[in-house]
Amino acid sequence: MRGMGLFGTILGAIFVLASQRSPAAPEAYVLREYPVPAGSHPHDVAPAADGGVWYTAQTAGALGHLDPVTGKTRYVELGERSAPHGVIVGPDGAPWVTDGGLNAIVRVDPRSMSVQRYPLPADRGWANLNTATFDHRGILWFTGQGGVYGRLDPKTGKVEVFDAPRGSGPYGICTTPSGSVYYASLAGNYIARIELTTGRATILEPPTPRQGARRVWADSKGRLWVSEWNAGQVGLYDPGTDRWREWRLPGSTPMAYAVFVDGRDGVWLSDFGANALLQFDAVHESFAMLKLPSAGAGVRQLLGRSGEVWGAESGTDKLVVARPAK
Repeated sequence: MRGMGLFGTILGAIFVLASQRSPAAPEAYVLREYPVPAGSHPHDVAPAADGGVWYTAQTAGALGHLDPVTGKTRYVELGERSAPHGVIVGPDGAPWVTDGGLNAIVRVDPRSMSVQRYPLPADRGWANLNTATFDHRGILWFTGQGGVYGRLDPKTGKVEVFDAPRGSGPYGICTTPSGSVYYASLAGNYIARIELTTGRATILEPPTPRQGARRVWADSKGRLWVSEWNAGQVGLYDPGTDRWREWRLPGSTPMAYAVFVDGRDGVWLSDFGANALLQFDAVHESFAMLKLPSAGAGVRQLLGRSGEVWGAESGTDKLVVARPAK
């Protein structure tokens, strides 16, 4: 582990959000960017229990931690050939990492910074691990773009891997308030519900063909919000009615990458095409846009806590946070 002191600078200002369709009440947000060590290529973020933020330093083979108060960062090196993709904070308060280079799930102790690895079975080959989620029983579920999804029981260390329908593509994954687990397949163009006992996946297809379902997130009602990368859309699937709706993002070349639903059921997206964060108002069916201060930010994932939405700017070696203006 090594420490680095880098102080974030408020590069954003207060942005008044403009809607795409029906007018919604304007809101103001402050964007702040925090530099992280050069060459980190931060991919995913996860707010930490100590008030900091974990992030995967993909090209550095490390898990980073940012203290937003001081701007200081520190690294935990994950091992030779490490290339971490996703990070979440588990029910134990520890960061859990999907590491494509190690082909393993990795847990980092938030106090001692010790690293524990759970490799995939040797006979399964390289999975190109992506993202993870915990179900309500404490089982970690994960995806691999190589055409697999799987689960890890932290109590026993047992890792199981399942072949995904349609092969390559499994990417984003989430757990609903009721405990169901869904994943999105970018190359497969679908989302799937996982039967938690057998591990069987049931395909649920968005209305738009070849839409490129990339990430998925549940709201408080258990509805699934999906970022459709190829189509430049956000999709909504309601398991209660088995119905879909889709909305195209504003602009001429939208590219919906990340999706996140905050604690107030606010739907957030990152748009590579507009170099912006978007809020979607499902009541008014309107979008509000916050332009990112740095060009080519490449926000690949969003996650948050009360009053904050964090993103990893893979293209600028920065983290960014949106907070309501006071």
